[in-house]
Amino acid sequence: MQVKGFLAAAVPAGIRYAGRLDLGLIFSQTPAVTAGAFTTNKVKAAPVQLDMERLRSGLAQAILVNSGNANACTGKEGMDQALATGALAARELGIDPSLVQVASTGVIGQPLQLEPFAQAMPGLVAGLSPEGFEQLAQAIMTTDLVPKIATATVDIGGVEVSILGIAKGSGMIMPDMATMLCFVVTDAQIVFPVLNRLVKAGVGQTFNRITVDGDTSTNDTVLVMANGAAGNPWIDEDNLQAATLFGDALKGVFKELALKIVADGEGATKLVTIRIAGARDEDEALNAAQTIANSALVKTAFFGEDANWGRIIAALGRSECTFDPQRVGISFDDISLVENGVALGADREAAATAVLKQPRFTVTVHLGEGLAEAEVYTCDFSYDYVKINADYRS
Repeated sequence: MQVKGFLAAAVPAGIRYAGRLDLGLIFSQTPAVTAGAFTTNKVKAAPVQLDMERLRSGLAQAILVNSGNANACTGKEGMDQALATGALAARELGIDPSLVQVASTGVIGQPLQLEPFAQAMPGLVAGLSPEGFEQLAQAIMTTDLVPKIATATVDIGGVEVSILGIAKGSGMIMPDMATMLCFVVTDAQIVFPVLNRLVKAGVGQTFNRITVDGDTSTNDTVLVMANGAAGNPWIDEDNLQAATLFGDALKGVFKELALKIVADGEGATKLVTIRIAGARDEDEALNAAQTIANSALVKTAFFGEDANWGRIIAALGRSECTFDPQRVGISFDDISLVENGVALGADREAAATAVLKQPRFTVTVHLGEGLAEAEVYTCDFSYDYVKINADYRS
């Protein structure tokens, strides 16, 4: 898919490894209404700090992103380099530096060298193309095994609006953002307050509902640029129907990318939905789902294809959710394994074990306390997760 008025490109700049795509650029031919969401980690990388400050204007025209180096925990030098790399892009593009957002992913704590950016920038800008997003998705990969792209179209007042998103993420993935980058471009005509609200709401229901390993990151960034090139009726507070339609489409792109991140979790072999039903309120349901989804014992059981429901109810028991253990029911897909806190026998366990052999399945825990529910998306822990992370820097 192409999105009107947007171009992208990627080049191998040699930021960490030679010969691989590692520097990318998104460019809007006109300044775009831009909203974002960022890591909740107290340690924030220089690009995150810079972007948060620049987004106060609600406008951006370019996003410069590199992999191989997170430019995190690098002090004043790191901020200077973030400013300098953005300035290099701005000069080559002929725009104001304040309109350039910057993003980085990779190893924490290593100085970012400016020279690769300076050498690569002319070729990067020269290569900008409407078809450049696929290469860009490859350039932001670190331990990812596959690039992640999602698209959608939505009719706003008889005008087709396009949405295209790319993301990266595989490890250090935890609700309240993760070691992920996500960039979305759309030709929708939308005011900043509405876009900002829809981005925050969409992130809360998608990227903040995924976990691979329970670790948040220093560099998590979601940026959404809307340049208005579609010419649709304005999406604003006076056009709530359009806002709802666009918000649903945007959330759909977010969710598709979020699930691709979990499915590509470091060493993952299974994508698992943890669903809590019958809770007293949504906050309690979400806390219970996150506690189960982050349990290393639960996740290793998924990898071993062991229907060990005791690990699930034990994790539930240390959550902040109110429940009576004698009311709890547990199902794997449509196989009910536990009712009223008691196992239903060997035949049901064998059927549940068969469910665990699938690449995707849902674990539903019913609490019998109310009507609230929540879902969190997680994966299993395999041998490869340890191998990948034991020597990530080497």
